[in-house]
Amino acid sequence: MTVFDLLETAPALLIGSAFLLSLLIGSFLNVVIHRLPVMLDRQWREQASEMLADASGSSPQPTAHSPQPSPPYNLVTPRSACPHCNAPIRAHQNIPVVSYLLLGGKCANCKAKISPRYPIVELATAILSAAVVWRFGWQWQSAAALFFTWALVALTVIDLDHQILPDIITLPLLWLGLLLSLAWHAGLSQPIPVDPASAIIGGAAGYLTLWSVYWAFKLLTGKEGMGYGDFKLFGAFGAWMGWQMLPLILLLSAFAGAVIGIVLIVARGRDRNIPIPFGPYLAAAGWIALMWGPQIVSGYLSMSGLDR
Repeated sequence: MTVFDLLETAPALLIGSAFLLSLLIGSFLNVVIHRLPVMLDRQWREQASEMLADASGSSPQPTAHSPQPSPPYNLVTPRSACPHCNAPIRAHQNIPVVSYLLLGGKCANCKAKISPRYPIVELATAILSAAVVWRFGWQWQSAAALFFTWALVALTVIDLDHQILPDIITLPLLWLGLLLSLAWHAGLSQPIPVDPASAIIGGAAGYLTLWSVYWAFKLLTGKEGMGYGDFKLFGAFGAWMGWQMLPLILLLSAFAGAVIGIVLIVARGRDRNIPIPFGPYLAAAGWIALMWGPQIVSGYLSMSGLDR
């Protein structure tokens, strides 16, 4: 019996393996969450400088006092280090969750506190991934749903930190949803994949729905109620699950956003004019719909008598 046969016939082992693997993925997502916004900011500044130089018709000549080119900064370089003392983080200090507990939540060199968000992201990624494998089992939909889940974890935390949903994550998620619909003819179980027509209509309807809400709100109030990243993420959900799931996702995300927003205003005295990112609520609703969307819709229709 091969390892793959064992994983297929032993659900507990499959779920446990997914949990452990996803702890490592969660550690990588922490890197993405921290570094990707910085990389995008640097890229934007470089492009802005080039555009200003082109507009002026001259290129700046380097001098002895010109700033030196920034060192490479990406998901691999430089090595992870303590933000307080800049001591490099060694491999045995970077074991997901375990190293945080062994170090007592402090840097091994300067003893500065390490944010608990790092193990929280790792644990959340592992728990959500284990739930995905439990839901879909040993089939290719599990791999697709895992990628979907990991992308949503990264998008959620990035949006909470910076109020952006990077195109480098949302657009590949959208295209992948459309490509997955090509496997619909295989007769595999829903909610993924959906038929190509539902995926294409879902992608367009998802984007245009929030785009319309954005412009209606802006025309009425003169304010921007959400960002373009929200449109793209909602479009990606439509591509993955079809236009039929969009009302459920929108209702769940709007309800969660309204409740949490009111709680923040009342409990913490948060200024109503301070924007609250919508991406995390949208991501949570999309994940719930991926996992149990058809069952939720079917249950609602049955309870309301609309399925007769």
